[in-house]
Amino acid sequence: MTHVVVLGAGRVGGAMAKDLAPDFKVTVADRSEDALARMRGAGLATRPADLASPDGVKAAVADADLVVGAVPGFMGFATAKAVLEAGKALVDISFFDEDCFELDALAKAQQLTAIVDCGIAPGCGNIILGDTLRQWDHVDSFECLVGGLPAVRTWPYEYKAGFSPIDVIEEYTRPARYVKDGRTITMPALSEPELLNFEGLGTLESFNTDGLRSLIHTFPQVPDMKEKTLRYPGHIEKMRMLRESGFFRKEKLQVAGVEISPLDLTTALLFPMWFMQEGDEDFTVMRVTVTGLKDGQRVRRELDLLDRYDRATKTTSMARTTGYTCTAAVRLMAKGGYARQGVNPPEFLGQEPGAWSFIRAELAKRGVIFTGE
Repeated sequence: MTHVVVLGAGRVGGAMAKDLAPDFKVTVADRSEDALARMRGAGLATRPADLASPDGVKAAVADADLVVGAVPGFMGFATAKAVLEAGKALVDISFFDEDCFELDALAKAQQLTAIVDCGIAPGCGNIILGDTLRQWDHVDSFECLVGGLPAVRTWPYEYKAGFSPIDVIEEYTRPARYVKDGRTITMPALSEPELLNFEGLGTLESFNTDGLRSLIHTFPQVPDMKEKTLRYPGHIEKMRMLRESGFFRKEKLQVAGVEISPLDLTTALLFPMWFMQEGDEDFTVMRVTVTGLKDGQRVRRELDLLDRYDRATKTTSMARTTGYTCTAAVRLMAKGGYARQGVNPPEFLGQEPGAWSFIRAELAKRGVIFTGE
């Protein structure tokens, strides 16, 4: 039986491990004994590992046939590099800032397949675009609107993080890039707000984040591409206020004789308020719109997703939508359905005939349902 080692026993890593367990030998690695204890309580094999250390990562994956990466973004690149150096194939959801193609030569030298950014966003939107480009004559525009939000709006932030909170702050500080008329435009994160209505949810606000990532480089033939994040109205202004006041700065300050970074203080205050407690319910909303030409005719493709917390399994929607996209890719690789060597952003996966249909069907089996075509 294929042995899958999941690096990271957090909310998403744990959901992926449980989903893979019926079909694979699964081991979950993490440095947190509390997190590993939860995994053992679910009947999974665990191993303690220092995933902040390349040697620790290599030791954790030594007996793996395939590795799933689910560490916070700031650890993601180094972790992926260590996995590839250990000679292991990888499917990863870590939202790291570095250029994934810096690892392409390493993966090819090791004759390995590494799929990165394989979650809901980045992830599904990229796969849909890759699948569309495979079938159409030309794509004129691509837009992905996506957000994960708490079902209950609680003052003051009306937000809770469905994944690593530090990665959320990175989204709010990293310059946002999109493509307009074939040119890459760079704007501040949280810019160009729009109010949009979604059936069953009401009005949400969208804003720029750096969600296109690899698409900017991999599909230069698409002249207009944009991804925007969705939140409850009013969230942008609160985050801009904190950012522009310096609360997200990493550089240390002297305060009453103590050296501290504003970001460390902010996270200490914010994260307890943003942390999803056991039983907190959330939802994920996504709309992917593509326009272009097919067989000489103007065409439009729109797929919508509204997924909610699973009360039966107590699994958050963000863990479901992110994690089950990744585990679908693992299953596709394990059955020989995708084997392109090197680093593969999800849009490459989408260009494989049948890949999106397989992933969409796997998601639907788990109640994560895209509507539209």
